[in-house]
Amino acid sequence: MTKRLSIGVLETGRPPEELAGRYSNYPAMVAAWLAELGAEFSDYAVLDGQIPSSPMDHDLWVITGSKFGAYEDHPWIAPLEDFIRACRDAGRPMFGICFGHQIIAQALGGEVRKSDKGWGLGLHDYRSEGPLEDTSDQSIMTLSAFHQDQVVDIPQGAQRVARSEFCENAALYYPGFALTVQGHPEFREPYLRDLAKLRAGQVFSQAEAEAAEASYDRADTAADLVRVLKSLLLDKETRAAS
Repeated sequence: MTKRLSIGVLETGRPPEELAGRYSNYPAMVAAWLAELGAEFSDYAVLDGQIPSSPMDHDLWVITGSKFGAYEDHPWIAPLEDFIRACRDAGRPMFGICFGHQIIAQALGGEVRKSDKGWGLGLHDYRSEGPLEDTSDQSIMTLSAFHQDQVVDIPQGAQRVARSEFCENAALYYPGFALTVQGHPEFREPYLRDLAKLRAGQVFSQAEAEAAEASYDRADTAADLVRVLKSLLLDKETRAAS
C-alpha cells in the first residue's frame, strides 16, 4: 500500500474574529487548496507556541499567512526560525505563504520590511521566472495579495522566480528545500471580499478596498501552483537535481 503524503501546516495567523464564524481557519484553507494531493494534514498553532518536535514528522511543511510582521518581537518567532533552519538542514521541504514567504527568507538571512509602496491588495499578476516558469503551465502567476510587508533582500542561495512592479521578490525558490510566494493561493473569493470590506476605512481606504474587490471577478492560478509545488518540492528527481 502506498503511504499517503503527510503535510504539517504551521498556523501563524487566524481570520479576524468578525469572520471566524463564517470561514474555516488558515490550516483548513491550505488543506482545501492542496486537496488534489490526497494528503493527510496536521496543524500546529505556532502563534500559541506549538512548535513541531522534528522536521521529519511530515513530508512537507506549509507556513500560513499572518497579520504579524516577521520582524516583530513575538515569543514564537525565534523558535519558528529555528525550526525553518532545522527543516532546511534535514532536507525537509517547505512551502511559505505571505508571512510564510517572509519568515523563511528572514530565517535564512534575508530582510523583510514594510513597503513604501503601501498595501498590495486584490489579484496581482506576477511574471514567472526560472524554475517556476519551467514547471508552470502559465507564464504569469495570478494570486490574491493582502500585504504591506515585503522581502526586500533575498537570502544567499535563494532564486527569485516571480516578480511584479509592486513586489520585486514575489516568489522565491530554495533549491532542494523550499518554495515561497507572497500571494495567497489558499484564499477564496468570498473570504477575500469580506476581508476587504472589513478592513476598508481601517487599515486602507474604501477606494483601495473597492479596487481589490473589482479584481476578484477574474480567475487566479492557484490550481496551477499546486502542480508547481508538487514538481519542485515533492518530485524526487527534481529535488535530487537541485
